Amino acid sequence: MIVNILDTKKSILNKFIAEIRDKAIQKDSMRFRRNIERIGEVIAYELSQSLNYEKLETITPLGTKQIDTPKKDVVLCSILRAGLPLHNGLLNYFDQAENAFISAYRKHINEHEFEIKVEYFASPSLEGKTLILADPMLATGQSLISVFEALKKHGTPKEIHVACVIGSNEGIDLIQKHLPKESKLWIATVDEKLNDKGYIVPGLGDAGDLAYGVKL
Repeated sequence: MIVNILDTKKSILNKFIAEIRDKAIQKDSMRFRRNIERIGEVIAYELSQSLNYEKLETITPLGTKQIDTPKKDVVLCSILRAGLPLHNGLLNYFDQAENAFISAYRKHINEHEFEIKVEYFASPSLEGKTLILADPMLATGQSLISVFEALKKHGTPKEIHVACVIGSNEGIDLIQKHLPKESKLWIATVDEKLNDKGYIVPGLGDAGDLAYGVKL
């Protein structure tokens, strides 16, 4: 897997990352969602440079011009519910993409152990497509692996991109072992460790709760 960590270069992205981490700014859920969306837009731009392109002839009022444009074979797949703002950011740029949605959540066995449950899934065929799998939090990596396994029944993509906002080195190491070697990870920022409950430290908290409210 090719790992692209975007905050290694200084850019406006760092401001968006700082705001989603800031516990005072986090109280504004609308701003939290918008910052995740804006990070998705930055990821989309960076990722777009690695896609397959084709010539498109555009007719202008004064003539014609051939322009290299991305092939229309992208499927955006997001993990509910935290993935929705990130999905919207990616969709702002890949506006002609097909869309897929899947649910994955931690079912706790005890205080420190959990399993990943995948239930709802809606997707077009992935056969021969460019799959962009979006999940804002790459903590243990188990959710992404479970989702990837569930996606296999819908076809084999020609290429796989994983788009994340924040992750851990442990999560990156795990998905590298399970996803195809040619896959590419696009992640805004990476923290060094997880706590004993599998949450990213210092991280930002629960992205789904911050975006949409505390769940039962």
